[in-house]
Amino acid sequence: GSLVAAVLAHSGRLDKEDLGTRIGRLSRRGEVCNMINKKYNEFLPSMQSAEDLVSQVEGLTSNIDLLKAGIEHEVQRDLNVAVAEFTELKQQLERDTLVLSILKKLQEFDTAIKEYNTALLEKKYAAAAQQLEQARSSLKTLESRKGFELKILKALGTELTVQTQNMLYHLGEEWQKLAVWKLPPSKESSSLESVMHSELHLRTVPSKEEEIAGPPVASVLQAFAVLGELHTKLKIFGQLLLKYILKPLISYPSLQPFTEEQADVFILRFKSEEPNLDHSSPMEVFDKIKLVFEVLHKYLLNVPLEQPVEDKKECRVTLAELLGDTIWEELSDCLIQNCLVNSIPTNSSKLEQYVEVIKSTEEFEKALKNMQFLRGDTTDLLKYARNVNSHFANKKCQDVIVAARNLMTSEIHNTVKITPDSCVALPRLPDPGAGDHLKMQKTSKLLHNNVVNLEEETRLSQYMFSLPTCRISSSVEKLMELAYQTLLEATASTDQCCIQLFYSVRNIFQLFYDVVPTYHKENLQKLPQLAAIHHNNCMYIAHHLLTLGHQFRYRLTNILCDGAATFVDLVPGFRRLGMECFLAQMRVQKGEILERLSSARNFSNMDDEENYCAANKAIRQVLHQLKRLGKVWQDVLPVNIYCKAMGTLLNTALTEIVTRIAALEDISAEDADRLYSLCRTMVEEGPQVFTPLPEEDKNKKYQEEVPVYVQKWMTFKELMIILQANLQEIVDQWADGKGPLAAEFSAAEVKSLIRALFQNTERRAAALAKIK
Repeated sequence: GSLVAAVLAHSGRLDKEDLGTRIGRLSRRGEVCNMINKKYNEFLPSMQSAEDLVSQVEGLTSNIDLLKAGIEHEVQRDLNVAVAEFTELKQQLERDTLVLSILKKLQEFDTAIKEYNTALLEKKYAAAAQQLEQARSSLKTLESRKGFELKILKALGTELTVQTQNMLYHLGEEWQKLAVWKLPPSKESSSLESVMHSELHLRTVPSKEEEIAGPPVASVLQAFAVLGELHTKLKIFGQLLLKYILKPLISYPSLQPFTEEQADVFILRFKSEEPNLDHSSPMEVFDKIKLVFEVLHKYLLNVPLEQPVEDKKECRVTLAELLGDTIWEELSDCLIQNCLVNSIPTNSSKLEQYVEVIKSTEEFEKALKNMQFLRGDTTDLLKYARNVNSHFANKKCQDVIVAARNLMTSEIHNTVKITPDSCVALPRLPDPGAGDHLKMQKTSKLLHNNVVNLEEETRLSQYMFSLPTCRISSSVEKLMELAYQTLLEATASTDQCCIQLFYSVRNIFQLFYDVVPTYHKENLQKLPQLAAIHHNNCMYIAHHLLTLGHQFRYRLTNILCDGAATFVDLVPGFRRLGMECFLAQMRVQKGEILERLSSARNFSNMDDEENYCAANKAIRQVLHQLKRLGKVWQDVLPVNIYCKAMGTLLNTALTEIVTRIAALEDISAEDADRLYSLCRTMVEEGPQVFTPLPEEDKNKKYQEEVPVYVQKWMTFKELMIILQANLQEIVDQWADGKGPLAAEFSAAEVKSLIRALFQNTERRAAALAKIK
């Protein structure tokens, strides 16, 4: 009520309506307050409980702070002290352990050196070397201690080096006693005589006296192995063995190994015997080398080198294996190049005999393996021997090419005469076989008195396809025989060898095409006879190339039977090669003819004695040149080629003379007589240059046929008629353009000659009018 009164008093405005409303609101608020009071009474116990928990937490926090302060001030201090003491103790223990290990290694080094000295005095070299290695191992361990360097280590290293060198010196002295080389003076060349002075002395000590007389071989060599010097010693020994014993035995067939055993030494020396052949057979060489290795194995190299491995098993490697590894590659190369290469057959018929070489090579390697000089399976030496077919083909092809090149670089002027009856001598060729595809093609008979005959059974003429009689170089004939023989060899060879030999024959001709024109270039240009012989050589080769492949087509391997075995593609090149060389010589001769005629002073003013002498001299020089050519080409060129060549050159001379005379503007009667005299010399003596055959009586036929080979012959004779004829005779010879004169000269040329020969008169004008 007081609250309501206060509110009302405060408001200052109160009416009856609002009072009731407000009283109602206040009543509802009273209910709310009662409910709040009820909830508050229920909340108080919970709040009290929470306050108690807060007070407990604050107490615990206070205790934790006290505990933390105690740990930080008391426990942490004690803990730090304990850790520092532990660390110090640990470092002290490590230092003590390191010092102890160092002292132990120093003790091991000292013990090893002492035992080494004792073993060295007793000449137990293997044990001494092992103690040195033990000392070296201890020293390496000491030197690997970083941050713990001792001044004494340097002194220990020096001592170890001194003792190692001392040990190597003693071992070297013993090694020189075990294997003593007596070699020829170094100034002497490596000839058979100097090799004969080479000796190898191997020390032999009886078993009962080993300890008294000296250490066994094994001790010395095992000591070298332990010290890592064995490879160097073996390499030097192996090179001496190769140079002064093994390689001479391979290179000199007369050299034989000779052994001599004395009380305490075994001597290996040489003796010389008269060789049966230029090269020793592989079997003989293998026996010699086996003897040497047997001696070395028995007296020096049968020494096992024990090399313990991780599983404590012993890996025994003999000294023979190490020496074999050092020299085998070089020795096998020498055997191949100087022995097996020479034993490769040069004829396929001997290939079967080569089985003995393969067998002996296998036995040789087996013997070396038994003596432990060689390990592993098939070596290069045996592979080479077994691959004989390939080597045979390579060697045969190489020999063929070398022989062919020697023939090509030999003299051209050594000739043989080829006639239509000439054939390449060949043994009987085998029958091509009875296959159906061969029956369908009737092959020509290739046998006629054991030589090749290229003629068909049914022929048009005996010499229809024969080469005309001429001369060729004997070297070219041999070259063609070489080609035939090589192809015949190919028919009896394996497929691979057959193919190689066939293409070697092709290479022969390709080599000829490249080598001969270059090698003989100067002579072919200067000497007309050689140019003619070269022309014949090329035509001879081309003639045989036409049928060479066909003759062997069905006797070569199937790969070549399918059309590949041919030489026809080379024919045009050889014909062109021969023609180009001969035509070049013809151009040279033509040039010389024209040069000589250029000194004839254009055949003008022949009434001048000096001019006439010059022209006459030029004519004589040309005839002399042609006669000389006729002699050098006589019996060399085929007759038809000879006549064409000489006719062409004579025609050149006649053409030049006709041209120069026809160009004259004024020819007096005396000039005409002298020109006629010069031309008569050419007509009378020109045919005499045609002497294709050595028999003089047989040359008349060709001298009478000069007009056939000299195109301007009739022209020249007509010119001579003009020089001696009067106007009417010239008009008659012209015969309105149908006479012999019209056949050789044009109207303009005849008119020009008439104007030059005759004075300008009405008769000349009338004659000129008829020339049209």
